[in-house]
Amino acid sequence: MTTGLEKKSRVLSGMRPTGRLHIGHYFGALQNWVRLQNDPAYDCFYFIADWHALTSDYADTSGVAENTLQIMIDYLAAGLDPAKSVIFQQSAVPEHAELHLLLSMVTPLGELERVPTYKEQLSTITDKDLHTYGFLGYPVLQTADIVIYGEEDVPLFVPVGEDQVSHVELSRKIVQAFNFHYGLKFASLKLKEAPLEVSNRVAQRLGLESRSEKKMPFQFIDIEVAAYRRSKAIGHKNFLDEMKEDAGFFKVSSVLTEPQVMLTKTPRIPGLDGRKMSKSYGNAITLSESDADIRAKTKVMVTDPARKRRTDPGNPDVCPVYDWHKLFSAEEPGRLEWVRQGCTTAGIGCIECKAAMAENLIKWIAPVRERRVKWENDPKGVLEILDAGSKRARVVAQGTMERVREAVFGWGKKRKEIGGSAAKV
Repeated sequence: MTTGLEKKSRVLSGMRPTGRLHIGHYFGALQNWVRLQNDPAYDCFYFIADWHALTSDYADTSGVAENTLQIMIDYLAAGLDPAKSVIFQQSAVPEHAELHLLLSMVTPLGELERVPTYKEQLSTITDKDLHTYGFLGYPVLQTADIVIYGEEDVPLFVPVGEDQVSHVELSRKIVQAFNFHYGLKFASLKLKEAPLEVSNRVAQRLGLESRSEKKMPFQFIDIEVAAYRRSKAIGHKNFLDEMKEDAGFFKVSSVLTEPQVMLTKTPRIPGLDGRKMSKSYGNAITLSESDADIRAKTKVMVTDPARKRRTDPGNPDVCPVYDWHKLFSAEEPGRLEWVRQGCTTAGIGCIECKAAMAENLIKWIAPVRERRVKWENDPKGVLEILDAGSKRARVVAQGTMERVREAVFGWGKKRKEIGGSAAKV
């Protein structure tokens, strides 16, 4: 039974501003983002990761601002709605950087050096110097990006494909380390008000000398330090068990929410050359592509390599063009059957097959491109939406950081202990 007052789960995802988005981005992520924003079970936060662009392209930042604007236009053209999602710019929420700093303090260097993509890119990308902390620490910033939008008792999801699950798992490890170091809280004021024999019992359980009324006033900071050391040595749960009836003077909480994987099934959409679609490969169709360019680019798409002549039968299941047909021609009655029958019997040639697919791709992309042109002609309006979303995101991030700062430094607690005007700051 539900009450209607349950908190929504939160969803967080983003993209680096490295250029205009293509149809691979749409089917790999944006389509799912739109679906999630329309689901009343989720509060969605989608961002443009402009700081992340610097991790590999720090030497030339001249295109970051323009690329950020263009990706925001692509977001809106693809159907993201600022009334249904919080759409924001990473660098406009400086709390991300603060949390990144604090998380970096508890993240083992070896965990970062073992990230497969880190080692792979160091060896394959030779035209850039990636031996920087920014590149190595990318997963820590990524973790901050995610968990800064977490809230206690609210599930936090990151929609990813199977190849990205390890990234979220590393984020979970980092959060677990942070919560381990800063999740134990000591109710010193509560213990001060307790009878002396209770204070002495807690102290003795922690290996400290007990006090009497005639001795020096009890130093509760000693209890706090001893408790933290003991809890970290044996684990928070074991520590609370060991404290028995005095466990109520301590509380273990999750300062940050561990993110969960939301596995997303995405359709196969190879690039024009059969490899993974990527702007850097020059094998993509952007969401802003013209009809003429779509026809020209798809005309030279690779097909079944075994089909060398027009009279050779082919296998659509190994042909990138058929993968695209399944995305863009499925709603045309009989078209997929026409492709399979014609290809396997050599009844149609690859030129005909590509042309039919291109026309359906053009029909599909037309409304997206139309929305894109609308926003291209209103860059001021685009920035207003981005700025408003960033302000909304920052309110949430600031709330998280208040909780994080208190967990790390305890200034709120210290001010209350001191009392007077200091407690009001």
